[in-house]
Formats: sequence, structure tokens, C-alpha cells
Amino acid sequence: MSAQPPGTPTAPPQLPKEALDRLHRGQGGFFTSDLSVDEYLLVKAAGFHPLGLVVGSSIYHIGAQIGNFNQNMELAYLTQAMYEARFLAMSRMEAEADALGADGIAGVRLTFRAYEWGPGLAEFMAIGTALKSETGTSYKTAAGKPFTSDLNGQDFWKLIKAGHAPLGLVMGTCVYHVAHQGFGQALRQLGKNAEMPNYTQAIYQAREMAMDRMQYEAMQLQAEGVVGVRVEEVQYYWGAHVIEYFSVGTAIRRLDADKPIPEPQLTLPVNT
Repeated sequence: MSAQPPGTPTAPPQLPKEALDRLHRGQGGFFTSDLSVDEYLLVKAAGFHPLGLVVGSSIYHIGAQIGNFNQNMELAYLTQAMYEARFLAMSRMEAEADALGADGIAGVRLTFRAYEWGPGLAEFMAIGTALKSETGTSYKTAAGKPFTSDLNGQDFWKLIKAGHAPLGLVMGTCVYHVAHQGFGQALRQLGKNAEMPNYTQAIYQAREMAMDRMQYEAMQLQAEGVVGVRVEEVQYYWGAHVIEYFSVGTAIRRLDADKPIPEPQLTLPVNT
């Protein structure tokens, strides 16, 4: 099993002039944000100030690849397309945060939307709120890039207060062809309770490949671990036997090894 997705993503082009104009207008303490009021106050309590809403987008044409009818197999060409399209969107969002001088981006959301302009066209978008530390401490990655995180304001505050910090939003994907069941096998299992080993193995392997690639990204960042992991199973327009597993979470590091993690405050139910 390969931890890395096939191929290497290309570097994104420069940001559009309209995006740079919008970012430059947001100066002098003015900001835009998709944080709720509670999230905004908790982000401030954690020692950060929102700088602005940052967005990255990529409208991508996804090519075609057909799997063997009776074989479980990854469709590496489609895996690479899904990975690179998300990479382009994420990179442009990070470039906007860089233009604002941000330390990181919180509350990142990744979205996918298909269009009818042509077969295989889809928009991948990354959006979040750029943050700047008010304490003077740099929270950027070792590569000098803003951190990315899909943690909400509450979880971000808890993480910082516990002496930890996000490193990056890490992800892994696998587009997989699930082999068709043979006619003879279908007849033998007709009316019986029985596991479908072929389908079990295919789904298991596709999920593991996506999770392994996410873990590899986190290890490349020298993270302590990954929190808030989600494993999503999605079917697009490739056919009934083609499925994508997408694994995503926030890689974190510990800032202060001596700082004790606070005890959770439990709220007991009140008898009425």
C-alpha cells in the first residue's frame, strides 16, 4: 500500500487581481469572518485576531478511467485528480492568508460542486478565517506557511489553552473500483445470509489507503497526532461501482510540554 497519492501536485498560479484588491481593502483592523459570535469571542480569548475570510477555488476537469469489471483496484488517475484539485484550492486559500500576514486559518471547509457546463467539471473550494496571533508568538509551520485547521472556534480555543497548536489540515483520498459479483456467486448466495468478501475487501482497502495517506501527510509535518478525523464515503458520476474515500483531520503539535492539560469541566444534569 502506498502512503503517497500518485503523482505530484503542481504549484498554483498567482491570485487573481480581484482577490488581492479585496484583501488589501481589509486593513486597519477591519475584518470579515464566518466565525459565529461565540467562536469569535473564544478565538480572541485564545489570543488571536481574525484578519479576514480567505478563499481558494479550482474548477477542475476530471478525466476518465475505467476499472476491470471483475477486479478490485484503485483508479489512480481519478485519485490524483481529486487530490490535485483540492490541493489547488487549499493553496490559493493559504496564499490569501499569506497576503494578509496571517499565522493560520481556522474553521476550514472543503466543498465540492459539480457543474453542467460539461462532463467531468467540478469546483473544489476551500474557505476559512485567517487569524493573527496577538501575543507576538509565531504559529506558522516550519516551512513558514500559515497553519490550516478545520477546528471550530470552541475546539481551537481548547487546543491553544491546553498548550497545543494546529499544524495543518491533512487529507488522504482514494478513488476505488469495486469489482462486480460473478453470476455464479450470486446464484450460490441467493436467499442466504452471507458476508460478501469481495465487497468487504474492496471497501476496507480503499478506506485504509485514504487514512494511511492522511497519516503520512501528518507525519511529514512532524505532528504529534491528528484530531477531528472524518472519513467520508462519496459516489460521484463515475458509476455504481466507483467510490471515493476521503479522510481529513487537523494535525497538531504541542507547544509547551510542561503545561498541564486542564481537567474538563463536566456539567451535571439537574433533576426537576
